[in-house]
Amino acid sequence: MALIELKDVTKKYDKSTTALRHIDLSVNSGEFVYLVGPSGAGKSTMIKTMLGMEKADSGIALVLDRTMPNRHILGDIGYMAQSDALYEALSGQENLEFFGQLKGLSKKDLTTEIAHVAQVVDLTDHLNKAVSGYSGGMKRRLSLAIALLGNPQLLILDEPTAGLDPKERVRLRELLADMAKDRIILVATHVVSDVE
Repeated sequence: MALIELKDVTKKYDKSTTALRHIDLSVNSGEFVYLVGPSGAGKSTMIKTMLGMEKADSGIALVLDRTMPNRHILGDIGYMAQSDALYEALSGQENLEFFGQLKGLSKKDLTTEIAHVAQVVDLTDHLNKAVSGYSGGMKRRLSLAIALLGNPQLLILDEPTAGLDPKERVRLRELLADMAKDRIILVATHVVSDVE
């Protein structure tokens, strides 16, 4: 069964700019899919339309067998945007607590989840620091940790390696390959070496 399904999706920004034209996409459980293309190709628009953040002009988007947008399934989706949406005045810990509460995690589960995702992205020693003092790579790793909260069935990452150094890129690719066994992962990137 397809857990992501786009059927004949078209999205226009104005009469002369069509970002998506009659897109069909089907992603099944256990698949790891890369959307590859240059900047401006429509990758982020496709993700935002899929998640209901943008309204399609035509077609239908189904995620986890539900028509989007549907706020009731957002806890089952881990989403890492192209640019970090973090509260810089807060610590990494406080950001994780805030987003975990938005996902509906209980206080008990949240403590365990934060410890786990911080360890996965190698930020445990930095959780009590203000995000304003994080490097670009640390901010990307924190954004990934937030996406991983609640062990989502579907993980959608938009340009996840942006701002990472070569060593961090390799580590992220290895981490994603390992996580792909348990969930659907959809990654948008313009970096062909990430796919290879």
